[in-house]
Amino acid sequence: MKIDMNDILNSILKSLDQVDYIRPEEIPNIDLYMDQVTTFMDDHYASTKRYSEDKILTKTMINNYTKNNLLPPSVKKKYSKEHMILLIFIYYFKNILSIRDIEIMLKPLKENYFSGENCVELSRLYSEVCEMEKSRIAPMKASVQEAYEKSQSAFQDIPEGDSRDELQLFAFLCSLSFDVYLKKNMIEKIIDKLASREDS
Repeated sequence: MKIDMNDILNSILKSLDQVDYIRPEEIPNIDLYMDQVTTFMDDHYASTKRYSEDKILTKTMINNYTKNNLLPPSVKKKYSKEHMILLIFIYYFKNILSIRDIEIMLKPLKENYFSGENCVELSRLYSEVCEMEKSRIAPMKASVQEAYEKSQSAFQDIPEGDSRDELQLFAFLCSLSFDVYLKKNMIEKIIDKLASREDS
């Protein structure tokens, strides 16, 4: 069966165009009970599920995040807007970083910006980061397009057909994976520096 590489590329680029984030004004300004928190996250991130049975956020996850110092405890069983922002960050980080790494990354936010007593509110920090991330979409699309084009020029000595298509698809996946690997390594090196600074 022939692999339609153009279809795969178009699907990826289209999905990048649809990347969105929860805007600060969409996060309720009232404190929420745990069930309301999980429902909110499920509603807003349903489209990011890979499989329909995947869970965005569960009560057990929230309890584990609190137990592992990623999230401050609820107040009278309610979660504030600041809790919600941290949960959104955790949602993004948990697919690439360890719980320990996420704890180190979020520690300054919890200690300096969670209470709202600092000159920069957590919601403003969240807005700035989201806008910065949105500006990364166009360069990301260009990078994906370049990786695709390079993969299509690979294995030209193999006769045209299923074997060459499979090898080119594998080369494309390797190129995308290598980008993730390098960026994950960079993130971990920065986190290790943060951790060593705290230990000294």
